Amino acid sequence: MPHRRLEPKLLSILRSGYSSSDLVNDLIAGVIVGVVALPLALAFAIASGVKPEQGIYTAIVGGLAIAVFGGSRAQVSGPTGAFIVIVYGIVQQYGYSGLMIATLIAGVLLIGMGLARMGVLLKFIPYPVTVGFTSGIALIIFTSQFQDLLGLRIDKLPADFVEKWIVYARTLPTIDPTTAAVGLGSLAIIVLWPRVTRRIPGSLVALLVVTPVVALLGLHVETIGSRFGEMPTHLPAPHFPAVSWPLITRMFSPAITIALLAALESLLSAVVADGMLGTRHRPNMELIAQGVGNIVSPLFGGIPTTGAIARTATNIRNGGRTPVSAIVHSITLLLILMLIGRWASLIPLATLAAILVYVAYTMSEWHTFSRLLRGPRGDVAVLLVTFGLTVLIDLSVAIRVGVILAAFLFLQRMSSATQVALITNDLREEEPEEDTPRRNIPAGVEIFEIDGSLFFGAIEQFRDAVQRFETPPRILIIEMSKVLTVDSTGLQALEDLHKRCEKNRTRLLLSGTRAQPLFAMQRSGFIDAIGEEQVTGDISEAIERAHVLLTPNKQL
Repeated sequence: MPHRRLEPKLLSILRSGYSSSDLVNDLIAGVIVGVVALPLALAFAIASGVKPEQGIYTAIVGGLAIAVFGGSRAQVSGPTGAFIVIVYGIVQQYGYSGLMIATLIAGVLLIGMGLARMGVLLKFIPYPVTVGFTSGIALIIFTSQFQDLLGLRIDKLPADFVEKWIVYARTLPTIDPTTAAVGLGSLAIIVLWPRVTRRIPGSLVALLVVTPVVALLGLHVETIGSRFGEMPTHLPAPHFPAVSWPLITRMFSPAITIALLAALESLLSAVVADGMLGTRHRPNMELIAQGVGNIVSPLFGGIPTTGAIARTATNIRNGGRTPVSAIVHSITLLLILMLIGRWASLIPLATLAAILVYVAYTMSEWHTFSRLLRGPRGDVAVLLVTFGLTVLIDLSVAIRVGVILAAFLFLQRMSSATQVALITNDLREEEPEEDTPRRNIPAGVEIFEIDGSLFFGAIEQFRDAVQRFETPPRILIIEMSKVLTVDSTGLQALEDLHKRCEKNRTRLLLSGTRAQPLFAMQRSGFIDAIGEEQVTGDISEAIERAHVLLTPNKQL
């Protein structure tokens, strides 16, 4: 029902009936996905340049808020790999206080997008742009984990992508054998474990196997505790950051990027969930929920949050069917933090690096990337530009340039698809259908056909076509049955044509005008200017009207 489009799914499900079997399934799935989310939350936080516990705070607080207010049945939200690049950049430049402001602004923007019913509009982000920046993020994540995976001795790792690899090449002889064995061994477990079962992800198995081995054998590798200290065992008290107008203006651009990424990731995850469950999510309500989640998350020390495809799929595969499972996932993480959070300090950073390397591989979508490289040259250009700018310049720049480039490509294709042709002779020579007389087009009549949208990108083609006459015709018919849309520039071109026809004493007729162009011409006053009688239903009626106008004393 229309009034329920902004109603949380949880409320709708509870109203329609929630059984004890549903609760059991959601409890089991929520506990499993909560345990699965632990290593990912830790790894994403560290890679984002913040403390590991802040990833857990995000999954607990942000995930809980989004589950309560969300528009998807089984979506699980939390920190994701897509945010690593933008969050790391903000933290390095502005500190965590800057990230808090940017995330809060992004939350407000997401709520505004949901209230403005923009959930449907986000599907118009071109696919090459999405694949380009996602693959670029994956490459950046992989690059950022190379040091921890192999234990390279680097005093300060540069932020620039190319400079990172120059430093890696120079410090490659400093590989720590023990750290490399732990990292590569963890990666092997993650890659090979799906051959055993897919119900429990390899990242969790690697964490549970490698961490005790490292601790019991006393291996000298860097851990969460050695770098970040002891993990807390409780949520921090909510804290609102100090806000200043200069800081808000500086953080507004990164906030737009966070909001756009959160919207795209969450709606894509919701679509994946719909495909697995055969349901339909409420995109606008989901955007509002993501906004709420990104407002409360930084208040409790968290980072940006969004729908997580892998955790959502894990939730569904283990029986989760309602937002209750996502709520249980957050509660499970809270209990883990309170009861065994201190043991998380024993986790080797090389194992978390291996988890992120595998995340980067799955994010890279290299099969899709290589397939798009065989597509149209324009799409290839959009893909490579977005990918290159993400890796070498900045994610915000990459998304903006990619979308703009794709928009220009679309306009170029649309303008090329619009054809304007003189069809007078073709109609004169056309073989009539059975029981239909041949069209008798009188002398002094010329007919143009427009095939495609009459918009600003195709106007020059239209103007060039209708100016080819050495001697102006007495009657000019514009056949518009194949014109689906007309914009303001197209209307102006028609008005200019009408003025030129009046100057040359040429009568202008329109035939076969469809609903949108006709409505636009009526609102602009163009129909009143040429006269309603000059707008005919089809080309045959327009030719008959031309006969009447050319017959003496019958012009009216």
